[in-house]
This record gives sequence, structure tokens and C-alpha cells, in this order.
Amino acid sequence: MARLFRSSRPDSWSSPRSYSDATYRAMSHGKILPMEEPGFFAKLFNRY
Repeated sequence: MARLFRSSRPDSWSSPRSYSDATYRAMSHGKILPMEEPGFFAKLFNRY
């Protein structure tokens, strides 16, 4: 017999986060950085 887990707190998966504007995210976390370091030519031509 399976037991059900019950909690008074709502599940974060079933209740999604409210909408937040991208500018607020940028102000709080900074600009989006690439996963890898920019290469030589990207640094040379300032394309990152």
C-alpha cells in the first residue's frame, strides 16, 4: 500500500514562478556571460 505525502506548502513544480521582466533579472544578476571563454579573435575584435 503506497503512502501519500501531504504538505501544507504548495509544490514549486506545480505552481510556476510569476513573470519577471528581463531588465530586472539583468539588474540583479548582471549581463549574461557565455559558457566558454572568448577566443583570441573575439577578444581582439571585442565580440563577446
